Amino acid sequence: MPLVNGTAKEVRVSLLGKESIIINFGLWRNYVASDLLSNLESSTYVLITDTNLGSLYTKSFREAFETASQQKGKSARLLIHQIPPGESSKSRQTKDDIEDWLLSQSPPCGRDTVIIALGGGVVGDLTGFVAATYMRGVRFVQVPTTLLAMVDSSIGGKTAIDTPLGKNLVGAIWQPQRIYIDLDFLGTLPRRELINGMAEVIKTAAISDEEEFIELERHAERIMAAVNADISQGAARFKDVEATLIRIISASAKFKAHVVTIDERETGLRNLLNFGHSIGHAIEAFLTPQVLHGECVAIGMIKEAELARYLGVLSGVAVGRLQKCLTTYGLPTRLDDEKVRKLSGGKVCTVDGMLKKMGVDKKNDGAKKKVVLLSAIGRTYEQKASVVADSDLRVVLSPSVEVVPGIPNDLNVVCTPPGSKSISNRALVLAALGRGTCRVKNLLTSADTEVMLEALARLGAATFSWEEDGEVLVVNGNGGRLQATQHELYLGNAGTAARFLTSVATLTRQSHVASTVLTGNARMKQRPIGDLVDALRENGAGIEYMENTGSLPLNIAASAGFSGGEIKLAAKVSSQYVSSLLMCAPYAKKPVTLRLVGGKPVSQPYIDMTIAMMASFGVSVQKSKTEDHTYHIPQGIYKNPDEYVVESDASSATYPLAIAAITGTTCTIPNIGSASLQGDSAFATDVLRPMGCEVKQTHSSTTVTGPRGGNLAPLTNIDMEPMTDAFLTASVLAAVAQGGKTSTTRIYGIANQRVKECNRIQAMEDELAKFGVTCRQFDDGIEVDGINRTRLRRPQGGVYCYDDHRVAMSFSVLALAAPQPTLILEKECTGKTWPGWWDTLARQFNIKLEGVELQENGDHVKAKKLDRSAASIFIIGMRGAGKTTSGRWAARSLGKKLVDLDTELESREGMSIPEIIRGHGWDHFRKRELELLKSVMKDMPNDYVFACGGGIVETQEARNLLIEWHEKKGHVLLVERDINEVMDFLQIDKTRPAYVEDMMGVWLRRKPWFEQCSNLLYYSQSIPNEQMSEAAEDFDRFLQMVTGKVDVLSKFKQTPETFFVALTFPDLRPHLKILPEVCLGSDAVELRVDLLKDPNSDSAIPSADYVTSQLSLLRATVPLPVVFTIRTQSQGGKFPDDAYAEYLHLCTLAIRMGSEFLDLEVASFPESVLSPIFSFKNKSSTRIIASHHDPQGTLSWSKPGSWIAVYNKCLQYGDIVKLIGIANSLDDNFSLRRFKQWSKTQHPDLPLIAINMGRTGQISRILNGFMTPVSHPALPFKAAPGQLSSCEIRQGLTLMGEIVSKKFYLFGSPISASKSPALHNTLYKETGLPHVYSLCETTDLAEIKEKIRAEDFGGASVTIPLKLDVMPLLDAVDASARLIGAVNTVVPVHNPVSGKNSLVGYNTDFLGMMDCLRAAGASAALGEGEQSGLVIGGGGTARAAIHTLHMMGYKPIYLIGRNQGKMEELAKTFPPAYELVLLDAAAATSTLEQKMPTVPVVAIATIPADRPVDPAMAASLQRIFARSAQLATSTAPKGQGTSAPTRTLLELAYKPAHTAVMQMAEQVGGWTPVQGLETLVTQGLWQFEFWTGIRVRGLGGRISRDVVLGPAA
Repeated sequence: MPLVNGTAKEVRVSLLGKESIIINFGLWRNYVASDLLSNLESSTYVLITDTNLGSLYTKSFREAFETASQQKGKSARLLIHQIPPGESSKSRQTKDDIEDWLLSQSPPCGRDTVIIALGGGVVGDLTGFVAATYMRGVRFVQVPTTLLAMVDSSIGGKTAIDTPLGKNLVGAIWQPQRIYIDLDFLGTLPRRELINGMAEVIKTAAISDEEEFIELERHAERIMAAVNADISQGAARFKDVEATLIRIISASAKFKAHVVTIDERETGLRNLLNFGHSIGHAIEAFLTPQVLHGECVAIGMIKEAELARYLGVLSGVAVGRLQKCLTTYGLPTRLDDEKVRKLSGGKVCTVDGMLKKMGVDKKNDGAKKKVVLLSAIGRTYEQKASVVADSDLRVVLSPSVEVVPGIPNDLNVVCTPPGSKSISNRALVLAALGRGTCRVKNLLTSADTEVMLEALARLGAATFSWEEDGEVLVVNGNGGRLQATQHELYLGNAGTAARFLTSVATLTRQSHVASTVLTGNARMKQRPIGDLVDALRENGAGIEYMENTGSLPLNIAASAGFSGGEIKLAAKVSSQYVSSLLMCAPYAKKPVTLRLVGGKPVSQPYIDMTIAMMASFGVSVQKSKTEDHTYHIPQGIYKNPDEYVVESDASSATYPLAIAAITGTTCTIPNIGSASLQGDSAFATDVLRPMGCEVKQTHSSTTVTGPRGGNLAPLTNIDMEPMTDAFLTASVLAAVAQGGKTSTTRIYGIANQRVKECNRIQAMEDELAKFGVTCRQFDDGIEVDGINRTRLRRPQGGVYCYDDHRVAMSFSVLALAAPQPTLILEKECTGKTWPGWWDTLARQFNIKLEGVELQENGDHVKAKKLDRSAASIFIIGMRGAGKTTSGRWAARSLGKKLVDLDTELESREGMSIPEIIRGHGWDHFRKRELELLKSVMKDMPNDYVFACGGGIVETQEARNLLIEWHEKKGHVLLVERDINEVMDFLQIDKTRPAYVEDMMGVWLRRKPWFEQCSNLLYYSQSIPNEQMSEAAEDFDRFLQMVTGKVDVLSKFKQTPETFFVALTFPDLRPHLKILPEVCLGSDAVELRVDLLKDPNSDSAIPSADYVTSQLSLLRATVPLPVVFTIRTQSQGGKFPDDAYAEYLHLCTLAIRMGSEFLDLEVASFPESVLSPIFSFKNKSSTRIIASHHDPQGTLSWSKPGSWIAVYNKCLQYGDIVKLIGIANSLDDNFSLRRFKQWSKTQHPDLPLIAINMGRTGQISRILNGFMTPVSHPALPFKAAPGQLSSCEIRQGLTLMGEIVSKKFYLFGSPISASKSPALHNTLYKETGLPHVYSLCETTDLAEIKEKIRAEDFGGASVTIPLKLDVMPLLDAVDASARLIGAVNTVVPVHNPVSGKNSLVGYNTDFLGMMDCLRAAGASAALGEGEQSGLVIGGGGTARAAIHTLHMMGYKPIYLIGRNQGKMEELAKTFPPAYELVLLDAAAATSTLEQKMPTVPVVAIATIPADRPVDPAMAASLQRIFARSAQLATSTAPKGQGTSAPTRTLLELAYKPAHTAVMQMAEQVGGWTPVQGLETLVTQGLWQFEFWTGIRVRGLGGRISRDVVLGPAA
């Protein structure tokens, strides 16, 4: 048979006695039709496939079928039926649809029908079940198109559909007559689908044949290269691995066929095929469909292998091999894998949930759960699934473990810890650099050594293979001939690997690339490596830092070895630097002399270990006899010994020995003794023996017996520098060590432990404190005060391990001495050096463990997150941009202290900056500026706002510090404004040195640096001083958003209907006046960036500067959250589809500027664009709306499977999913509704915006509910066809009965002249609400009670004389209303528990006053220092006035009134925090000034205006007003906005319109009076928001003022 790929002869596999499985390339095109007609004769052949495959394969098959029919003279018919793709089709409904379709054919399909299933597992399972039941069973054929189906679901006859209670619960065993495995189909599969199928291939090899598993290990890189190749090549991309693919797929098929033949009905043996599936299916039930079956099974395999290890039937090495194999093929192995989290949209698999799902597994024995347990790679523990206990499953599945104290007193354990990490890594490097074959035994199998193996293999240093069930690693070294690799060597958090490989990478020769990149995780990028890099650079190595100086990632040039000769290295640096140089020195270009200078080397035993191991590999290092700490290393090539046995890790051995010490039992380590290479081997003799333990040590073993009852003695002073890693073990023992003169253990010589996986010294202090143990740190050590073990407290929230294996294992030891169980969090971190540690505790030491899963909001989870809120903020930008003003506002808003670094530098230097530069020059100034930056970052890391000098970004080191700060610690805010205004300011500012170069040139040079060094951007518009309060409020909103203090999404999720208005202006500037009204009724506003058009540019893409200005204008004009949207042309917008770089830059800008929402088109852009946006977003408070628009109508809601692929991709990126389709009929809207209901069942917490465009789709907009995009009549055009306004949607909801008309009232008397009905009814009309507001003139509380308790009551205003009387009628009164002593607003609040409304009383008078004052320019954030206020009068309204000024931040608040006694009583009713100061209206001027150290900048008058002001008080007021105006000076630069705040007087009296108090203020000048009528409007707007939840403040002001005050007001 002619094939493009493949062998001339297909592979045939026997199943149930028939060769029914046929495997090769090209079967579908050239073989299937002919074989069916010849060997499965029928009158009717039915091909069932899904809509995705139908368009690709049905036409060609029909042609092949017709050709074969003619050739063979057959008259059979071929019918084709297509179903929607996706798991949702595997249902009762789809099965019914297919059967009805079969019966509806003319003639109906009869019993001789042959049904062909063309597709993956869904099509195969569903079609097989149809075949099993249709006409009581008809023949069917499997043509699997995915690798997963080829090796799994297509073989064995299992057919089924899903039910709401689980997968595959209704089905039958019905064997296919033929299974055509055509490997050509693999050519069309995306990478992820291929990898998904590899999970089943690996599973089969793991349970059946180690040789096949080795084949998978051996060819992994070649297979993955083909998998990752360009999919457009089709099956041709597998040309080089064709034979391998046929072999591994055939092997899987053969084993499954063998098992099915023996045990078709799954009575025992067939259960073996479920390895990984018991747990995998449980995971899949939570994560489907976003995480694929094979991905879930891969995680399940590791968990089931770990279970076998925990039960003592599988070695740790086998688990490690399985994990490495799965990882190599790109499969996840952990639930907390970032890829899994991203794919699933953050879905959570709870342990209880997984156990519950496992409870309905078909292979269970009643309530007993069964799991397939491995005993070795290629073998299972039993020839069936084994019964396992829930308690054991819970330990393995849980992220945390509770250690229960209690251990047999006579316990005598022989424990062999895993191989030493230090020796393992050195052995790998030496054997890989050596020549010949070396068999390495007892190698540590851990994340660290896996990283080292992978990196060395990538560099071509050696080839690696396993023998003896993976217990022996065979290394074939290439004698030091390494090549640079194009693949980044990702080292995770493996510090040893990073340090060793830095030197190893310098030995590489150029390949098709000239350098190698070493990188790691976030923590690895913080760990220092600078001293080693400096030494290598000085010796000729080419190494560049790619991010932060002194840390990974590194770009290392291929130079075939460093120069050699003399190398100097500081003795105090890590011994791993020394070992790294030593091991690579024989391959230098000349012999090396290594001098360690500056004192005694750190961790000398590790240096000695390296030298001893080098000797074992044939290179002898000579220690100088004349110079201290100097070593001579000859040139040479390592010669590999035949065998090298790795000692057990002495650091790890300290934990089992410590168990013996703390429990009074005995433990022996059989392969660590007095001859050990490791410094930590002295732990038993130097630590445990002095603490009171009996220690017996031979040349090769160590036995420890603890004192009776574990009564340990403290160590007064112990130098642990030779065994620094063991200090954690000593510290937990010290926690219960008592006796002698002191109970304090002092440990020193461990300074390097501050820069390990975490700051271990700090970690020990923090976590021991949870037990009630006191510690004290010093530079290179720690003191621990031992306490009686009965006083050990149970650590609240558990022991947090900082992802550090040694922290976890140490505290598991201390847990055995505690009186109560101890919770250890992050238990899997022990996998770094002892993956089976918990298994060892349970099986060898008989310790009871219990698996524990905490809620995600636990304290330990919070500890993992970067807490930017506490961290200091750095503000950068050009001089004159407003950094100091912004800093002052930020300090007030966030409760931090402001430090201007220029001023601080002048203070520390004792001279001005111009003087510093004149005296010492710019270089000196920059150096001192850098030193100050380092100082404040170290000494003042929290609770400050630092305004930096404009040139702080001029030095690379300062830039690195700022970048590191915003990436890892806190925020760096860039403040910008129009650069021309900045230039104008620089011309007049004489407080700083003049620029010695063109100022615009300075700006252009610094601009990219400013962006690089900041994660936040605030662009300040040019604002007149009288509007600075609004600017301060806008900045405050910005800060609250970017610092995470406001969670808009959570608020929206709790609101029944939310809307965002989509702006379609090309330029906002001409439309600023109408923007608030355009946004009225909406909850957010969308800036359509693709529709913006810079009038000064011809480009179709708006520039970043233009977008920055437009977004800033929008924020300053409209107080709503922003949706930042760039709609591409293919999705109905104007942004070019191929403008990837511009899209990435603008989306990043949106996040930097604090946009609450970012619309991200997930199907329009590649991962190279989406991933950086997603990563940057994850460090911000911006939420992503992952969207897809289908304006062409290629997707159909009636076939929901067509949306699944894009829906799943949206889940990967979105906090919100937005899907926009087209409605061709009303039914399309109902189909959409069903999709939304399905999504709700799958992701209950995921907000979904799903809408149909067009007039027919308008009903979907009305019913959408969450964040519906809306238009407004004032916009130039609608952003999408069929878009409605929020008013129209609410009217539609009213017609549908979704919004019910409510009654609102004004209670009080007299009220006939009130404008409240006109105000509120106008707002109801504008927002589309059906409510009615009317007057109820009464003082009858019974009448009021009846109305407010009515079912249709929506809310009420309350005025005199009822503001106090109404309180007893309410269920609750707001704290502010209670303090003021008046309720003017009643709000029914729905109680979801009782289903009833609770009536809550509020006071909006003070809120209205606040808004009036702010609108007039008043703000306590303006000016320098504290700003004070004044309340005039002591009546009831004065209470609200006092509360107003306090809430605005004014202090002190001065009170002045006619009746001094009354004023004193008023003041007594307020808490001290209000800082009230009484003024005597009759006091002399000097007395008055003495009582007023600061002058008020805002005043509220509450006295009646219809009679003359008391003369004494009038005189005092005139003096106060005059003095305040007189002191109204400005120290601010022009345009900076820090001028003295406007003096504002709010007059609450309505009549006359111009009161005597207002006249006084105006006469002295400098005061802006505000009429009291304004508060009627502002407090009314607050009432409306309380009742409806719709924002009208800042939006409906003009409309409301026209109603209340008249159009001319």
